[in-house]
Amino acid sequence: MTPYGMSKMRIKVIITGLILLTASTASFSQNVNLEQIRTLALANSRSLARYNLAIRSSVLDEKSQLYTMLPSVTAGYSASMNYINRDWEFVNPADTFTTGFDVSITQKIFEGGKSFIQKSLAAISTESVRKEALAEYFNVLDSADNAYYAVLEAAATLEAEELSLQTALSSLAIAEIRQSSGMINRGDFLKALADKEARENSRDQARRSLSLSKMKLKALTGVETSAGLEQVNFDAYEELIRFLALISDEDADALYDRFWKLLLKSNISLARAALNNQRAEKSLSMAKRDYFPTVSATLFSSGINYSVASGFTSSAGGGLTIRGSVPLDFWVMNNKIEKSKIARDSTAMDYKNTESSLETELQSALLNAFACAGTIVHSRLSLEYAEKHFEFVNERYRLSQGSISDLNDAAALLINTRNSQIKSRYGFLQALSRLRSLAAIDDEQKLLKILVGEE
Repeated sequence: MTPYGMSKMRIKVIITGLILLTASTASFSQNVNLEQIRTLALANSRSLARYNLAIRSSVLDEKSQLYTMLPSVTAGYSASMNYINRDWEFVNPADTFTTGFDVSITQKIFEGGKSFIQKSLAAISTESVRKEALAEYFNVLDSADNAYYAVLEAAATLEAEELSLQTALSSLAIAEIRQSSGMINRGDFLKALADKEARENSRDQARRSLSLSKMKLKALTGVETSAGLEQVNFDAYEELIRFLALISDEDADALYDRFWKLLLKSNISLARAALNNQRAEKSLSMAKRDYFPTVSATLFSSGINYSVASGFTSSAGGGLTIRGSVPLDFWVMNNKIEKSKIARDSTAMDYKNTESSLETELQSALLNAFACAGTIVHSRLSLEYAEKHFEFVNERYRLSQGSISDLNDAAALLINTRNSQIKSRYGFLQALSRLRSLAAIDDEQKLLKILVGEE
């Protein structure tokens, strides 16, 4: 990201901070959507705020390095009094008081280009901090998305478990009547009781999961969302889900190639590795500059002097001093250069490792998106069949034509299928968030266009 882009991000975070201050005074009275959660998470992120401070500090370091290339101006002041003269006789110190003021200006003339290299290193450091801040920016967005989806998934799972518990309670009520009239044996009745207890426990576990998810979301945003969260409109993803679920090998390879080209330009980890490469190259160049002599010039003036004996006097004289130095400890410099070469080779290897890891991450994220999309499509049909199967078995059970074991098996199939659909839906959304972070895309619509090949 360019400095201008980072500035926009920082402005956005500052603005969202004001939103947070307003929102934190009371709970939301309406359902909160994903964009609001993202905004609050960005504003509440202390790590992102620290990175903003680090950027400011790095910019100041960069300016400091620039200032070292300018002339150095120093002013000196001196004062003295004697109480013994040259003849070793005591004198009145006030009679010997003298004072003076001088100014000097020193400018580096030649140092083998070290100042320019140091300025470049400072600029690389600033850009590296910006990349780290940008990485944290997307990390916060990922955390916000995952926390938001986790609450919705937990709520959907709780709803499914409540439905399953109601089914188990209805089955137990029928079993109690039949057991009291001797229509079923005690073993079947105990099985109905066990199923009811298991479903009740699953419901309680789902409640705890929902409460935990809400706590994590509150810790991330710093705001209590008492009204609830806005549901995800999965119909908006229907076209993409079908495309990815049925994607051919050729289209999958083309999609990977599109993303890989995008990642080479915008992936933050790869950009940071490239900056480390540049820093290592500059450091090696700096080490080689130690062989060059250093030349500086000083223009000085004696300024104004005062003494009790002579009063004020001014010196009209000035001077120009040129000083040069040539290092002769070549063994030290050669050792430094060798270490810089090792550091450069190491960063080059790190870049290759980052590139290789990124390839694996991209393949994993895309395969996860394909798998979740496929599961969504298949679980939709499976859920439809499981619901019809359960209705059929339940009706047979009510008519005393089916056993409690058959009903329990049908109920288990239904709840497992329903949970599979819930998990695959939100897993698909999390896969999209991961792809967005890898490509450093802040606009979800742009991501969707890339996935379907429109961009």
